[in-house]
Amino acid sequence: MSEALSDVLLKRAAELDAADELAAHRELFALDDSVYLDGNSLGALPRHVPARIQDVVARQWGELRIRSWTEGGWWTAPERIGDRIAPLVGAGPGRVVVGDSTSVNVFKAVVAAARLAGEGRDELLVDAETFPTDGYLAQSAARMTGLRLVPVLPARVPGAAGPRTAAALVNHVDYRTGRLHDLPGITAALHDAGALAIWDLCHSAGALPVGLDEHGVDLAVGCTYKYLNGGPGSPAFLYVSERHQAAFDSPLPGWTSHADPFGMTPDYAPADGATRGRVGTPDILSMLALEAALDVWEGVSLEALRAKSLALTDFFLRCVEAYAPAGRVTSMTPTAHAERGSQVALRCAEAPAVMAELISRGVVGDLRRPDVLRFGFTPLYVGFRDAERAARVLGEVLA
Repeated sequence: MSEALSDVLLKRAAELDAADELAAHRELFALDDSVYLDGNSLGALPRHVPARIQDVVARQWGELRIRSWTEGGWWTAPERIGDRIAPLVGAGPGRVVVGDSTSVNVFKAVVAAARLAGEGRDELLVDAETFPTDGYLAQSAARMTGLRLVPVLPARVPGAAGPRTAAALVNHVDYRTGRLHDLPGITAALHDAGALAIWDLCHSAGALPVGLDEHGVDLAVGCTYKYLNGGPGSPAFLYVSERHQAAFDSPLPGWTSHADPFGMTPDYAPADGATRGRVGTPDILSMLALEAALDVWEGVSLEALRAKSLALTDFFLRCVEAYAPAGRVTSMTPTAHAERGSQVALRCAEAPAVMAELISRGVVGDLRRPDVLRFGFTPLYVGFRDAERAARVLGEVLA
C-alpha cells in the first residue's frame, strides 16, 4: 500500500465528510474515539436519552406513580411510538404498534397470516437463510396451525409460491451478508399466488426506505435497537396493513389489546386497528427510552440516508481493496446498490482473531462464526473518515 494512495483516500474521505448533509447528526450521539461499526447489532446512545429517562424514573414513576399511565401518556405509548416509527418504514398512522420482542411479534404475524389465509392453503414458505429465531418460530407456528414449512431462498420465493401457499416469511436484509432482498417484487409475486407477505425489517428499518404501504406488504416486524438506536432490548414493532386489521387474529390476545381492557370481562373482544397486536402491560422504561431516541430522526430524509449508506459502503469497499493484502478477505455483500443493505460482510479465514484485534485497536465491528466479519454503517453517525480508518486498520491487522 503506497503512502500516495493512502493520502488520496484520506483526502477523498475529508471531501465526502465535508459534503455530507447528515454530518451534524453525529453530534446527537454519545460517541468516543473508536470507529463504531456495530450499529447493525446495537445502535449508539443518543445523548439526550439519559436525561429523558431520569425524568421518567424520578418524576413520572417516583412522583406521579400510577397517575403516569394517564398523565404521563404511558397507556398510549405503544400506538404513539408506533406512529413515529411508521414514516421510517413507509406506513401510515395506526398501522404500527410497539411492544414485545421481535421474536414474539414474528410469532404473532405468522400465526395471524395462517388464520387470514384462504381455504386449502397449508404451506408456509420461510427464508432458508433467515436469522435462526425466525426459523425456530416459523417451525413452531407451522406445527400449531397445521402448515407445512418449506424453506426457500428469498430469490426463489416467487417461483415457489403457489395455490397452497398461505404466506411467506422473508428477511428484507440478510443478517450475515447484508444482501437486500426484493421486497416489492417478492410481495407482488406472493399476492399473485394468493398468499400473504410477512417481512422481517430488523436490518432495514432505519437504514433504508422500506415502503410497506406503497408495496402492499401484509404484515411486518422489526427491532428498534439497531439502526433505530432504541437501546439494548428495546421493544420491537408490528405492522398490520390497514386492509387486514379488522380480521387480524392474534394468537396472543392479552388484556391490553382488549376493546375494553379495564372491563375485565372473561370473554375477549379485540380492539380496533393495530392495537390488537398488543399483549400485556408495556415495558415503560424501555418504551420511553425508545421514544426519546427517535427524536434524532427529526428532519432526516430517508433518501439522503440511503444515498449516504450506499456511498459509505462503496467507499469502505474501495478502501478495503486498497489496504487489505490480496486474497485475505472477500466481500460477501453485493456490489449492486439495489441488492445491498447498510452493512459490509467480509469473509476471512482468521475472522475471530482479526475482529478481536480490530476491537482492541478501536474499530468495533462484529463476528459471525466461523469466518464472517460484519461492519454496519449507520449513516446518522458514521462518517467517511471512519470508513477509511476502519479499512486501514483492517489492512494493518491482516498484514
